[in-house]
Amino acid sequence: MNILFITSNRVGDAVLSTGLLAWLERRYPEARFTIACGPYAGDLFRAVPRLDSLIILRKQSWNRHWLKLWQACFHREWDLIVDLRNSLVSRLLRAKNKRYIRRLSDRHKVVENATALNLRPPPNPRLWLDHRARHAAAETLPAPRPLLAIGPAANWPAKQWPIESFLLLTQKLTAPHGPLPGAKVMMIADSHESDQLISLRNAIPADQRIEIIGRDLLTVAACLKEARLFIGNDSGLMHIAAAMGTPTLGLFGPGNENIYGPWGDQTAFVRTDESREDLLKQLPHRGVHPPNLMTSLSVEKVLAAAAALLVRTTDQTVNKIAE
Repeated sequence: MNILFITSNRVGDAVLSTGLLAWLERRYPEARFTIACGPYAGDLFRAVPRLDSLIILRKQSWNRHWLKLWQACFHREWDLIVDLRNSLVSRLLRAKNKRYIRRLSDRHKVVENATALNLRPPPNPRLWLDHRARHAAAETLPAPRPLLAIGPAANWPAKQWPIESFLLLTQKLTAPHGPLPGAKVMMIADSHESDQLISLRNAIPADQRIEIIGRDLLTVAACLKEARLFIGNDSGLMHIAAAMGTPTLGLFGPGNENIYGPWGDQTAFVRTDESREDLLKQLPHRGVHPPNLMTSLSVEKVLAAAAALLVRTTDQTVNKIAE
């Protein structure tokens, strides 16, 4: 059985689609998978069981990346195509069955994705690790733990919680009488975001910090799996942490937590005092550098939410370690 799975260019959306892929992998144990996704998300799928091919769609002018997908797939008759992009290309391919999502403007992306296969409840996102990722994480992470993972960078400055707030938060969380006394601080960012972490790097002692900078996303996922808690901006990194079963606290302001909040029973979010709508009204005209819209989210509010999440997930984390 041959299944073509077409998912997102964006890392966060691609992660949120993996629950559907995991359901297919369990439902059809004989199936072989071909996965089409964007270049940034590609590493996340390299360990999918029974993966025949990973097609990387690098955006090209005149939508030529879709032509590349058609050229790679037209010679085969597929048993099932699941197209979460609702693309024209999949409609031009031969398949016994084709499934598409129904756009739901007010529902979480995980719920929207599940409409492709009419699954209720929607399956939780999950990621598969390979030996390479596990080995890299084992070499990178020190013992003993616990580990506090933070994602202080963001692809849009308007939704980046101030670095100074991250620093104060980590100090309070890891203080002797804090919720995670003595925890190592794992700072995660892409290579081009490294400069955003300079003040954190200078303020957190070298023997307390771990820098995961510019690593492939599956290695990042393996590292996040070992963390006791992840706190980060609304980003793909947040969704990776949640998919790994790590207690995950997402920080929201101009983003929409109802659609892109972290998914799973070990997750929570906290947002600015202003609503998303009020914050978006503050954005300047296009072409003008946007202001930071996360400044009203206080350290105390995030600290309280983090402490509550740690208490709520204590039993689950113990069971996870035991497994």
